[in-house]
Amino acid sequence: MEALLTLPNAITLLRVLLVPAVVLCLFGRRYDLAFWLFAAAGIGDWLDGFLARRLNQVSRLGAILDPVADKLIMVSVSVILAWQCLLPAWFAGVLVLRDGVIVLGALAYHLLFGRVEMAPTRLSKFNTLLAFAVLGATLAEAHGFLSLGPVLQASYWIVLATLLASGANYVWIWGHRAAGRDGAGDGG
Repeated sequence: MEALLTLPNAITLLRVLLVPAVVLCLFGRRYDLAFWLFAAAGIGDWLDGFLARRLNQVSRLGAILDPVADKLIMVSVSVILAWQCLLPAWFAGVLVLRDGVIVLGALAYHLLFGRVEMAPTRLSKFNTLLAFAVLGATLAEAHGFLSLGPVLQASYWIVLATLLASGANYVWIWGHRAAGRDGAGDGG
């Protein structure tokens, strides 16, 4: 039986707990504090994965909580920033739609076929990194830390391409796995 409260899982739980703090900062238009808390969540995303591998503490709980923490903070930040007209609404919409498709797909797979082994693809990891960077840059610009103008606007389109590619990649992978489990492809 694997340990539930490991250092990587504790960091992931802390990332989940940062979400309401970031949301409150955004509603209060405290973009400076929201930026630093969001940056801490992004660093924590890298750190929990690094430590889980380095300390040999990869766990099923961590594999589930890590993407949940990512999705909670990125969806929350993008929706609020779009609502405040600081981020294009289409960007937030695509991010929410992609994450919704992934979550609903995982749930459907679990209900139809059983246990879902959570394993992010390299493309998904790259997309998460870019999305964190662009949302962080948007927060930094909202506070006045940076002035990126057209560079930030172009970045939204780059992240859009990775969002769509990553979402399509997940649909293809899990659709292929489901097709193989229908009895025709797995001998049983």
